[in-house]
Amino acid sequence: MHQHFKLHKPHGYISQFIYELKRNKKKLGELYPFPEGTMAIGRLDEDSEGLLLLTTDGLMSEKIRSSHFEKEYYAQVDGLITDEAIEKLQNGVLIGFNGTKYLTKNCKAFKLEGQPDWLGAGRRIRDERHGPTSWISITLREGKFRQVRKMTSAVGFPTLRLVRVRIGNYYLQGLQPGEVEELNAL
Repeated sequence: MHQHFKLHKPHGYISQFIYELKRNKKKLGELYPFPEGTMAIGRLDEDSEGLLLLTTDGLMSEKIRSSHFEKEYYAQVDGLITDEAIEKLQNGVLIGFNGTKYLTKNCKAFKLEGQPDWLGAGRRIRDERHGPTSWISITLREGKFRQVRKMTSAVGFPTLRLVRVRIGNYYLQGLQPGEVEELNAL
């Protein structure tokens, strides 16, 4: 019988259980006693936080990583994002991927009215003295390496904080950073 989990990955952790390079990194296994064979479904980089699904079922992992499941992110960006930039994000932008240019697929994107309270403080990014920031939602059906960060930079608004808030019908809301919830099924 396979086991499934949802986790609020805190900032500063890598989405791996084993890291063999010399630098000491915080790994997922430090957050919870996951059973042997547990794997993260997709990844969030060390600087990103939010919803991560985990499973012992490799086939389920492949299915959820596919384009059949939406992945929604909230991004705090540098500056007051414009309607024009949002429209560009929605229609696809050119980003670098594996040494070549890649046109992202159409996606859903819109401006949020400030940071949702339930996200929590997160790590301190900067204060108002360094200029304004804004929050946006971006929903994708693809996931290239650091794609959301590259997309917001491509339209002139670099990402300062990135939080994945939804994968398909699974939501981050209600989980505190580092908290794990065991699921009956995926």
